[in-house]
Amino acid sequence: MRAIPPPEVGLVIPVHHCAGNLERSFEEIELFLRDAPLRTEVLLVDDHGRDPEAGRMLRRFATRPGVRLLRNDRNRGKGFSVRRGMLESTAQCRVFTDADIAYPLDEVWRVVGRMQRGADVAIACRVHQDSQYVMNVSYLRYFYTRHLMSRAFNQVVRLALLPGVRDTQAGLKGYTARAAEQVFPQVRIWGFGFDLECLYLARRFGFRIDQLPVRFRYADEPSTVRFVSDGVTMAADLARIRWRGWTGKYRVPEAPAAAAAAARERPALPRFAAARVSRASSVSLS
Repeated sequence: MRAIPPPEVGLVIPVHHCAGNLERSFEEIELFLRDAPLRTEVLLVDDHGRDPEAGRMLRRFATRPGVRLLRNDRNRGKGFSVRRGMLESTAQCRVFTDADIAYPLDEVWRVVGRMQRGADVAIACRVHQDSQYVMNVSYLRYFYTRHLMSRAFNQVVRLALLPGVRDTQAGLKGYTARAAEQVFPQVRIWGFGFDLECLYLARRFGFRIDQLPVRFRYADEPSTVRFVSDGVTMAADLARIRWRGWTGKYRVPEAPAAAAAAARERPALPRFAAARVSRASSVSLS
């Protein structure tokens, strides 16, 4: 019997307590898989959600071709779920996004395209001058306040941890197989600060990080209290990462020269049709 070739692109989506949004998300995932120009697998990581209806919906949807369901043994957090999916994927290009599909899934091909052009890590940047937002006008005032708070936090991150990275918290990021397999085994932060740790490790290990404009659907309005609370937690995570780096807790996998040689010898990333690349990259890239 002929062996089934591994996927070329793996899309990891952590899921927890979101039954109300799953039906729309599943429709978008189905369209994404149907139109995918490369062999693609979607890995749904159920973070041990307690909603039985969501569990049933996930199990039914996982019977579709190209979809795989992973379930954590207990509630572990978004960072753990993403880490698990990125390490269980066998694809050369591994991308993760959020279950509410705030970034239209055709943006995945923009991320993949940038990795094809040499990036080890490609991340959405919502503050890029060419990024586009879609939102209800009633959110505009709150969005402006949240935007200012985010910019202040990102300024601290750039000064203390990640110079030059303008948006660490955007929920659409891609890693080549080699970058994922060196970065994610050392991730230890399971909350929202895991993005900081992943990018810090990628930078520390010498991987090239590209930042891309993105289309983003702003459809949530969390409370200011929650936003401030998350900010305090992420500030604590930033300090933990900085301390682990200073005290040598992160193991650099390879010497720079060996890493460069391995990069030259790594398997070529999958390519897809030029017409599809053109359509996915219609917004100019930085």
